[in-house]
Amino acid sequence: MVNIEKKKILGGKHEARNGFADGFMPLESLDLSKIKDADEMLKAMAKTSFAGRGLGDAADVLYEMITDPDCFVVATFSGAMTVAKMSLVICDMIDSGMINAVVSTGALMAHGLVETTGQTHFKYNFEYNDDDLGFAGYDRIYDTLELETNLDNLEKIIRRVFYALPSDEKVCSRVINEKLGDYLINKSKQRGIVKSAREKKIPVYIPAFCDSELGLDFALHNRRQKIAGKKLLNFDPFLDLEHFAETILKQKKIGIFTIGGGVPRNWAQQVAPFLDLIRYRIIANSDPKKYYAAKNDPYIKEYTYGVRICPEPVNWGGLSGCTYSEGVSWGKFKDPRKGGRFAEVLCDATAVWPLLIKGVLERMKKNKVKISKKINYA
Repeated sequence: MVNIEKKKILGGKHEARNGFADGFMPLESLDLSKIKDADEMLKAMAKTSFAGRGLGDAADVLYEMITDPDCFVVATFSGAMTVAKMSLVICDMIDSGMINAVVSTGALMAHGLVETTGQTHFKYNFEYNDDDLGFAGYDRIYDTLELETNLDNLEKIIRRVFYALPSDEKVCSRVINEKLGDYLINKSKQRGIVKSAREKKIPVYIPAFCDSELGLDFALHNRRQKIAGKKLLNFDPFLDLEHFAETILKQKKIGIFTIGGGVPRNWAQQVAPFLDLIRYRIIANSDPKKYYAAKNDPYIKEYTYGVRICPEPVNWGGLSGCTYSEGVSWGKFKDPRKGGRFAEVLCDATAVWPLLIKGVLERMKKNKVKISKKINYA
């Protein structure tokens, strides 16, 4: 933090400071003639202003987070990022070892599975009427079209995975994504998020599973089972919560990378208050001495690092626009004065996210960094 010596102006001489003496960082004009790659662009942007500086700062924080050997990195994704053709950016993050767990909306994963199974999305022509589009089997997502035939074909694949699930066990989104990953590894030549995650053995959680095409397909499967007089699949979302909480409990340090906000962001962040409530409401009641004795209590888990890209402003009051500073008050994030490092980029992710990841990948290559962490999962 900048430490500026306060001067009395009334009754004294006003002194104009020069910036350097008070520790302010000098800015530099962006000189494109000196920039050779995405990494250099991000470093130069960090010395500019506004969203450009935010993106440059995000590269620094993300690089520190992913190269910290003690840091378990959670990535949360919301919005129509797979329809927007950002799937392979997520795959690059997974394949390079940047992230250790994925938390996503079901819709984002479903549209990503459409890609991974070799199907296509299309650019929307705004001259067409939405009613006519719907009649022809086109589902519009702003300027992009999803096809009903895509989703029908995907459901046939997902149905096979559901039929292979044991009917006498409870399942959750993580388990379903593991089975989908196994299927794609054997059947698809395309890269994809669920496939990459399974190859790297990292969990994929979908907290609002029923709020998606995947959830509807699950419900359709159980309706078919009921009509056939067969046993229904039992879905328990708390299996995801407990697995994630137990996994986080095993980590020395945690960091979060977020695109958008919504349920994935909140679900991933609430693990810190959840563990603290276990500590306070359960452990303390059973043995108060345990609650107060531990100096390095494993149930106190705050995110040390955080990078988020989201255009939503904080003043709307939604979780997507919530600042990391606000999250400190909930015990979700470590206070920057105590070592927390965060960067927030208020932009459309499709405009800046690819540049961020490309630049960080180049930085890793220049520094000869290969991320290899021994992660303990629940």
